[in-house]
Amino acid sequence: MTQTRERPDAGSDHPTEGTDALASGLVVFAAVMLVIGGILNIFRGIMAIAEDDIFVNTPNYVFAFDVSSWGWIHLVLGALALLAGLALFRDALWARAVGVLLAGLLLLTCFLSLPYYPLWSIVLIAVYGFVIWALCVAPRERF
Repeated sequence: MTQTRERPDAGSDHPTEGTDALASGLVVFAAVMLVIGGILNIFRGIMAIAEDDIFVNTPNYVFAFDVSSWGWIHLVLGALALLAGLALFRDALWARAVGVLLAGLLLLTCFLSLPYYPLWSIVLIAVYGFVIWALCVAPRERF
């Protein structure tokens, strides 16, 4: 009679070291990208508030705001994203939920401001999409 050896973690609901490392890596990735995206949005907000000549003026845009208004929106949300990204490094559970919320809001603001600065908006949409993915995919057991 042959005996089969099962792995100690086979069939268990507990995360393995590999899963823990993956979760840790995804959260760190999201934190870094949220911090970088927050800083980029802060700069974008400052550029729009200080000198709005660098932004394209789009006539007949449905979501037309004054460029300075977009600047303040990006500045405030970027600062909040920076703080949430830094809190993610401390493994704060609230930072994970806030990070997803802020990344979603920033993704929407980048989409709505596409006509003003298209390439920059597309890059940041991709960054925030990855942040949302990473924070949603990482297992909760880590926290």
